[in-house]
Amino acid sequence: MPVALYIDSTRGPYPVHVGQALTSAMDAEHDARTYDGPLAVVAHPPCKDWGSFAHWSLPDADRKSCGPRAVAQVRAFGGVLEHPARSRLWIECGLPRPGELPDSHGGWTLEVNQCDWGHPARKKTWLYIAGVAPHELPPIPPAREPTHVIAPSKTPQARAAARGRHIPKSQRHLTPPAFASWLIELATRVERNRSTHHVHI
Repeated sequence: MPVALYIDSTRGPYPVHVGQALTSAMDAEHDARTYDGPLAVVAHPPCKDWGSFAHWSLPDADRKSCGPRAVAQVRAFGGVLEHPARSRLWIECGLPRPGELPDSHGGWTLEVNQCDWGHPARKKTWLYIAGVAPHELPPIPPAREPTHVIAPSKTPQARAAARGRHIPKSQRHLTPPAFASWLIELATRVERNRSTHHVHI
């Protein structure tokens, strides 16, 4: 069973899976950066220092270091890293963008919309994946239309249309339970590939 790293242990969906679909789930208190294998990972490193809203956050070198460390963990042990679309982590670590060929570690990137798994907003997300090929992914659910928005709209007309539909900042980062289950299944398939020697990590 894989492990989940850099999770929200108080409001996130991962702790309930420990002992069933996950071996363990490590949050900030347990410092997921210390994880050193060998199981595949589902990594949610903090995105405050890497995403589109990074300029709104106070720099934190300790927090920022989680991103490159999570990339190294996925490359070493297989699994998946989740971050906002166009995260600067991709430039920092030389990760392939969606549609590009896999990197020298066999890692590749998939863009998804979290609303397809139940998030109220579209929330475009990039997944850096190592250890499973595109045709080996768990089934992706049908597209859904979002009911809410995350970022402030750019025009007065768009702002008026979105009024009352903005997600509170405290809830934007939360992972839909169905999406967490899908990511766990993806990492489980990495473990399965390793056990059958189908894919070498």
